[in-house]
Order: sequence, then C-alpha cells, then structure tokens
Amino acid sequence: MTQATLRGRAVPAPGLMGTVLMLAARGIPSLPLRAGKVPFGNCPTCAGNSCGGRPNMRTPGPCHCPGVCHAWAAATTDTAVLTSPAWTDAWCRAVAVAYHPGGAGLTVVDLDDADAIAWARQTLPATRTVATTRGEHWIYRGTMPSRNAVRPGVDIKSSMSYARYLGPGIGALADLPDAVRALAAKHPPLVRPGPRAVAVPAQSSGRCPHRTPVFLERGIAMAEQRITAARSAVHATVYGAFLAVLSTHGRCGCLTDAHVARLFTAAQAKGETARHCMDAWTNARTTLGL
Repeated sequence: MTQATLRGRAVPAPGLMGTVLMLAARGIPSLPLRAGKVPFGNCPTCAGNSCGGRPNMRTPGPCHCPGVCHAWAAATTDTAVLTSPAWTDAWCRAVAVAYHPGGAGLTVVDLDDADAIAWARQTLPATRTVATTRGEHWIYRGTMPSRNAVRPGVDIKSSMSYARYLGPGIGALADLPDAVRALAAKHPPLVRPGPRAVAVPAQSSGRCPHRTPVFLERGIAMAEQRITAARSAVHATVYGAFLAVLSTHGRCGCLTDAHVARLFTAAQAKGETARHCMDAWTNARTTLGL
C-alpha cells in the first residue's frame, strides 16, 4: 500500500514523500506514477492540452491548473506544488516516483536485459548505475533527445521523457559520451502523429488487395502472441512485431484502429506505456517510409 490514513484522511506513504522531497532538494523534478508505472492522466480541463498550459509539452513543470497534468511535463521541484492538495491526492494513489532526467540535466540509458547490459559494458564508459526490474539504468551528466529502441533492449530517456526513480545507484556520474548521442543520431526524429495517426489510411475497398482477411487476422494474432511471449527485450520485441505487421499490411490499407488497438493492448499488458507504443509504431512507420 502506498497510502495511510490520518484522522480518516488519506496521506501518502512516508517513504514515498521522503523520496519526493529528497529529489526536490537535489534539483531533480519528480512526478507520481499510478498502477502500470504510467503518469496520471490530464484533468478534464486540460484534456487534449485544451488548457494551452503546455503546448507540445516542451518545458517541464505543471500548467496553471492545480492537477498533476501533462505526464513528464508535470515533473517539478517546487515543494509547494508537490505537497499541494491535488498532488497529495495523487501521491496517495501513486505506486512509484518518476523523474524527468532532462529537467535534472541527466540522460538515462535504459538497458532492458542481460544482452543490453553486456553491450553497454563493452561499449559505453562506466557511470552511475541503478538496478531495475529487468536490467539497469546507466545515468550520465548531460541531456539529449529521448529515443526508444535505439538498439535491441536499449532506450534513451532524457528530454521530454521520464524514468522511474529506483534509488541513488552506485558509481560516479560520467559526462554523456558521444557514443550515446550517436545512437539517437542513427534514428530519424520522431514525427508526432495526430489523434488518429495510429491507423493506416484505408482504401475504398476496405480489403487487403494481396492477401485474404484471414491472412490479416492470422498476422495480427501472431504479432500479439509474439509480444505476449516476450520474456526479455520487450521494447525491441514490440517494435519488431509492429514492424512486421506494417511491412506486410502498412501500404494496402487493410489495417484498422481495432487492429492497432489489439497490438497496443498486448504491448501494454507487458508493461509498455501508451507513449512507448505510439513511439514504436511511429518509428516502424518511419523506417518503412509510410
């Protein structure tokens, strides 16, 4: 449980708030994560960024509403905000603390499995490391654009991203090396899609011109199974499954929102966030020139 009660009123767990205030004192912007290790959604006033408080979410910090809005952009070091009634309510329901690496002048290389860790040890300079559920976070001093799936089992979290806080880690911080910057440089910038960009535009026939509907259904089912069966390198597996589906059906117009939703649901059941799914889908489309 992450909450307790004080005279009938819910209060955050002491350890959780201790972590939040410690991060604020060190200049590290934090935010609460709910079940599934995802940020709290925008309040009704800010739904769809209608408040205009964080257009394109390019700067950290809360918008003018008192709620915990705009995902990573809500991260703050302002203790008055962190302990405000709206945020206290969120902390009571939170399961973990996250932080905005870029807002703290940091970059996190998220290594998802043993193979990714072995690669980092052979390729990257030693720095502060933090153990995660499936691998390690390697933390460097310096910021850069965030990218997912820059290589199998490796994500980069810095600007416009968040990472779960799992402790101070061990080792001294090293400066962000060119080797990490080069990983992101090998990948084209993400093109942020519109609200319905997850669907491939349908042709007038509504049918795949080179395969039967049964073939499409089998392909979606196989992609779901591939994601569900992943025991490691989940990020890379999700990206590979998306790439396989799009390489076969991305140009024929037979994919629908329902098909894409099934793939996203399978990925989120393995712990991926909606943002990671969208980024992986966008990266796959970009790779194929769709």
